[in-house]
Amino acid sequence: MERRRWLMLAVVGTLGGAFSGLFGVGGGIVMVPLLILWAGFDERRATGTSLAAIVIIASVAAGTQALYGNVHVDDGLLVGVPAVGGVLFGTWLQQRVPVRWISLGFAALLVAIAVELVVGG
Repeated sequence: MERRRWLMLAVVGTLGGAFSGLFGVGGGIVMVPLLILWAGFDERRATGTSLAAIVIIASVAAGTQALYGNVHVDDGLLVGVPAVGGVLFGTWLQQRVPVRWISLGFAALLVAIAVELVVGG
């Protein structure tokens, strides 16, 4: 892997990890756009790569938050176990929707979140 690409992906990972630890987000909101804009990934490859990285990031972040006493395992299971069904459905759907729609839908979601944080937060 060329040095520039390695450095770019390391920066994406560092930012994704920092946002995960700070805000509980990072994969979709930080890493996917950076993988698309900086690394030239398409939406599907960026999503898959981000999800693979999030396994590691989330494990370390959850362990660190547990040390601070911030993890409620029962609640995490109540959210996480049903989320598996959502992941399976979302992945199935992503493979059937045109990439342009995925990109526009993701952009709309980010704008809606930004507006809610500014207006409602």
